[in-house]
Amino acid sequence: MAKAKPIKITWLSGPEAHDYPAAESYLSLIYSRDLVGKMIGRLSRASIVQFKAKDIFRASQLSLLGASNSHVDQDREKIRKGQSLSPLLLVRDEPNGKVVIADGYHRLCAVYGFDEDASIPCKII
Repeated sequence: MAKAKPIKITWLSGPEAHDYPAAESYLSLIYSRDLVGKMIGRLSRASIVQFKAKDIFRASQLSLLGASNSHVDQDREKIRKGQSLSPLLLVRDEPNGKVVIADGYHRLCAVYGFDEDASIPCKII
């Protein structure tokens, strides 16, 4: 039996414009307005780095959303079609010893379903 060809996951060179307002909305649930404004500014200036999907999950302490989640399913379909995904936006929550996924949780779940060792481009502050 022939081995299935691995799916190549491609990435945009940087976050899309709508990723920052999405991150701001989410972070505003957790942090003060002033702090969130500073975080978004820092995220926009941050360089792209890479972390393995499994390590981001461990650091975030979140659970994996299944393929039945419509947003995860949409991102899995993008991967199958060879469409590039936007890098994740991450915030280190040092007092709580975890990483907050400000934007890209569904993308992370979609990628993890294909390859838990995949290197994922991120901006992290």
